[in-house]
This record gives sequence, structure tokens and C-alpha cells, in this order.
Amino acid sequence: MAVIADLESYPEWAKAVRRTEVLERDDHGRPYRVKFTLDAGPVQDVYTLCYDWAPDGLRVNWHLVEGQMQRAQKGEYALRPLGDGSSTEVTYTLSVELALPMIGLLRRKAEKVIMDIALKELKRRAESS
Repeated sequence: MAVIADLESYPEWAKAVRRTEVLERDDHGRPYRVKFTLDAGPVQDVYTLCYDWAPDGLRVNWHLVEGQMQRAQKGEYALRPLGDGSSTEVTYTLSVELALPMIGLLRRKAEKVIMDIALKELKRRAESS
């Protein structure tokens, strides 16, 4: 969860994230409200997410507070430590609704591409830490 929670470092390893700014932290010092600047080719956006961190440190949820290109975004990382103690299974869910109309099938395909890239980049970053 340390790599996921280090939102300030996302621009170093998440190619589409150009900038992050933690606007507010929770009582435990974790990011609560975070402003992102995104440049993913045809989709460029500045948006703010609000995070909810599970007390056990194995889950984080977020939702869109405001955005220019997005009407809604909900996501979650859920971690499950594996038996060997050195590996963790990560489940990532994401739902994004753009301000531009998009056919459901195309939207689901875009979400899948975003999730695949995000998981690959997260894995690479976690393994290099």
C-alpha cells in the first residue's frame, strides 16, 4: 500500500499523470483530497479525488470531487497478501464517466486499457522499491 499511498510520486511512474497535489490529509497523514493533472493523449484533465483508506491498510476507495473532462470516477485498490509473505495480489476497480458522450462498449474498453496500464505501472514501481 506504500506505493499506492505515495500519491506525490505518481508523476515519476504513472506516465499519464503529469502532476499531483495533496490538498488535504486525513487524521493519519494519508492523502484525503488530491488534485491530479492528467495527459493521456486525447484525454487531458485536471481533477480532484477524495480518498477513503481502510483501517487495516489493505483497501483504498476514491471518488471524483471535481473534474473538467470527467463527470464521475469511482475506484478501489484492494490488496491481499499471499501466503509466501513476499507477494501481494492487487485488485483494481475503476469506473469513469467522461463529460463527452461515449458508447458503453467504448467506455468499458477505455476503462480496461486504463486499468491494465495502471496495474502494470504499479507493479513495476512496487517491484523497484
